[in-house]
Amino acid sequence: MHPSLATSARNALPLHAVTAKAAAAWIKTQKRAGVLAGFTGAAGDLRTLPDAKGDVAGWVLGLGDGSDAFALAGFAEKLPEGFYRLGDVPESCGGANAALAWALGSYRFSRYRKSDRKSPRLVLPTGVDGAETTRIAEALFLARDLINTPANDLGPAELEQAARALAKKHGAKIAVTSGAALKRNYPLVAAVGQGSDRPPRLIDFVWGKPSAPKVTLVGKGVCFDTGGYDIKPSAGMLTMKKDMGGAATVLAIAAMAMGAKLNIRLRVIIPAVENSVSGNAMRPGDIYKSRKGLTIEIGNTDAEGRLILADALADADSEAPDLLIDIATLTGAARAATGMELPPFFTDDERLAAELARAAIETHDPLWRLPLWRGYEFALASRIADLNNNPAYIYAGAITAALFLNRFVTATKSWAHLDIPAWTDRPRPGRPLGGEANSARAIYALLKTRYGR
Repeated sequence: MHPSLATSARNALPLHAVTAKAAAAWIKTQKRAGVLAGFTGAAGDLRTLPDAKGDVAGWVLGLGDGSDAFALAGFAEKLPEGFYRLGDVPESCGGANAALAWALGSYRFSRYRKSDRKSPRLVLPTGVDGAETTRIAEALFLARDLINTPANDLGPAELEQAARALAKKHGAKIAVTSGAALKRNYPLVAAVGQGSDRPPRLIDFVWGKPSAPKVTLVGKGVCFDTGGYDIKPSAGMLTMKKDMGGAATVLAIAAMAMGAKLNIRLRVIIPAVENSVSGNAMRPGDIYKSRKGLTIEIGNTDAEGRLILADALADADSEAPDLLIDIATLTGAARAATGMELPPFFTDDERLAAELARAAIETHDPLWRLPLWRGYEFALASRIADLNNNPAYIYAGAITAALFLNRFVTATKSWAHLDIPAWTDRPRPGRPLGGEANSARAIYALLKTRYGR
């Protein structure tokens, strides 16, 4: 059970939550309505409810328009230590949503600055699966911690350690390729990482029965991205520790799926590199042969994510899995198109598209489908190689990146590519500024629906 939750507690204080629309009517039901003078149900407005003696008898939280399913995380973020239970709460943010919101509200990234604050605890609402809530919260916290850790403490080796720890916990078999073997088998991964003194590697673990449906997750693991010789401006590098957010997110999904013992044969592939500037770094104009055999002209060294994913996807595709999903912080164009809160996904499988969209809505983990528009294939052409990693088109960057990746997926039955920010730039209850595993809950929900025991 997550430490912010409890199965029972004596004298747990009731917590109420009301929308702005319902606030006036709710206040009239209270015996000491006078203490709520000025309370309008505005989002985030937290008020104490005293008893006849003036002692705290409960709390009420404003929900504004009620659109945030995880608004109750505000309780966990603000209330003092103690035990609490749900009182009058709208169905849309009660039950399992309330429990998960509470757990998310307890998150603190405390590796570098410790906090003495003791989290309040919520008595689980009736019928809520505490083990499932814990599984999801702990997986998300794993991803958040990895993304929030600065690159000086999280390079390819440390990302490998995190994957090894997760694989060991669930009995998965892990293999790591590096050195000469990496250059031979995953030449694009080696090329991107050769400029750093922290050696690149390909992390690969497998879990589940070999006879179960094959599900493969590929996550971009660029532990820091300078842009290489096509170096980023200083402002563009400030959050580049999050460029391994795809890797962190697939680890979170894997933790949920393995913890739930889903009926899948799960494979997780993470190309882990640092894209640095040095005498050994790849240069604009260089040409490398990929694992698939296609030659790639390096039109821009800052388009490195699609290179390492190309080799990883080619390997994943060789098994023709039932479902292949790659997740990456791939393009600024995706952020320009849909912002930081609505990651786009790409697939030519209509059934998968519908399932992902439905799971995103049901879990309040937003996703939005963008097209794999084949009319932009021309942009991938190179005059002297099979492909160029820098599309000859100034528009639709997220789409052309997806089309590039799609060239390396030919045998898989069903594939989707997600271009996520892995970052929260506008803090909301339960979602503090910093690392975030966008899409993890939605994809886990999809896997449960398809492959749950």
